[in-house]
Amino acid sequence: MRLLNTSTLAVEEFHGSDIPEYAILSHTWEHEEVTLQDLRSGKATSMHGYAKLTKCCEQAARDGYTYCWIDTCCIDKTSSAELSEAINSMYAWYRNSHICYAYLTDCEGETAAFVEGYRGFLESRWWTRGWTLQELIAPKSVEFYDADWTLVGTKVSLQEDITALTGIDEDVLRHADPLSHNVAVRMSWAASRQTTRIEDRAYCLMGLFGVNMPLLYGEGNRAFIRLQEEIMRVTEDYTLFIWFRGNSSIPDSTSRYGKIPHFGGYDPPTLTSRGLRITLPLCNIGATARASFSSARRP
Repeated sequence: MRLLNTSTLAVEEFHGSDIPEYAILSHTWEHEEVTLQDLRSGKATSMHGYAKLTKCCEQAARDGYTYCWIDTCCIDKTSSAELSEAINSMYAWYRNSHICYAYLTDCEGETAAFVEGYRGFLESRWWTRGWTLQELIAPKSVEFYDADWTLVGTKVSLQEDITALTGIDEDVLRHADPLSHNVAVRMSWAASRQTTRIEDRAYCLMGLFGVNMPLLYGEGNRAFIRLQEEIMRVTEDYTLFIWFRGNSSIPDSTSRYGKIPHFGGYDPPTLTSRGLRITLPLCNIGATARASFSSARRP
């Protein structure tokens, strides 16, 4: 794992039990983000993203951390093998951090003061991105900063507003294990979030479901189908099969899991030589009775 020294801004490598305490950054990408190669070449100081990097390091140093982790410059994205390993490890890296700084670059000074019901804070682009979901849930401590690096609040102090906005249960914001919530509920947390690349809609959720899989950029919606297959291998939670009707029999994104009802008490699904065996609630439709998991709605 590479970490950025908050005093020297040098990138250092650590392994296993040698990894020190570190702060970690959560943010949305902008133009001219500083890469590992930019830091090593000396080009970084003239780039737009350098200010974000230095401000993050300054905040971490004030909080007593010698190291911080920033995705743009602590991963060598020119190596597909390293990128795949990093994305599969990212949930754990955020979970193991001592503090996470969520930097909301579009939350300006006056709106950051929570005038008019916190609207500026809650309308930030940060809340709409796929990758920031795990960055909100995984860390023990998350602090929100506005565009000027002024502290807005924490995920605990703002938990009621965050829950109202995201649908994420308050116990999860207080660091309860998200795996205690069924698959459909966790999928619903990501239902309205977007990623730049189609495949990342699946890859950004691996940690939330406790699975790993290789990255195959170019596979498109197949990535989400592979994610569901991996989830089936590690859980007996049949709510994976609760989704809204669409143009295909298998959901190809989390958007099909929005507003899922909370069902429970049924036998887990099993794969047999004849296919998938699953127990589901039945509802009467005219003179017939059908399993109604693909069009489930809240009462």
